[in-house]
Amino acid sequence: MIEKVPGKKIKGRVSSLLKAEGKDFVSQLVDSLTLTFEGIEGDFHAGIARKSGGREPWYRRGTEMRNERQVSILSEEELIEIAGGLNIEKLEPGWVGTNLVLEGIPNLSFLPSRTQLFFEGGVTLRVDGYNAPCRLAGGSIAKHLGLSEPNGDFTKTDMALAFKDAAYMKRGVVAWVEKEGVISQGEKVSVRVWEQWIY
Repeated sequence: MIEKVPGKKIKGRVSSLLKAEGKDFVSQLVDSLTLTFEGIEGDFHAGIARKSGGREPWYRRGTEMRNERQVSILSEEELIEIAGGLNIEKLEPGWVGTNLVLEGIPNLSFLPSRTQLFFEGGVTLRVDGYNAPCRLAGGSIAKHLGLSEPNGDFTKTDMALAFKDAAYMKRGVVAWVEKEGVISQGEKVSVRVWEQWIY
């Protein structure tokens, strides 16, 4: 018999909004985000499709595929926990390419696939799944803290390696745009977690 867990609704709030407008994933604070079916307008991860990478070993690298990673979402509470695990005073969300920081949603990184995020201003995001920590994001933290290896490879610093453990099941989720619109700072968000079961 397969055990089913009932669905639930959770209320939260937008703590920070960020956008990566440069040539890499590092993001900066903004007052609002305009979202279309391609993702966040002008963001590094925008697009209906994307190229496959190390997260998709079943495809040859660079294979065009559906972009289910349009928006990176972390929680205020888990950012604090990660910073504590790294023994740093604060982890700035932009260092790891965050687009949305939410507060008031317990264990945000555990939100299952298919969860919907309904924002007060009308946007709906659909969670694809957990965003596993990687050395690239850890290397960005090391770079911003001024830590480096002699060869300049930030992804091989102790900080980059420590990030994978410190952020395990705290790194947040990735999502795609189900309903277009604008998300503003301080907006309320209603989270709908669907009925769950283990197949």
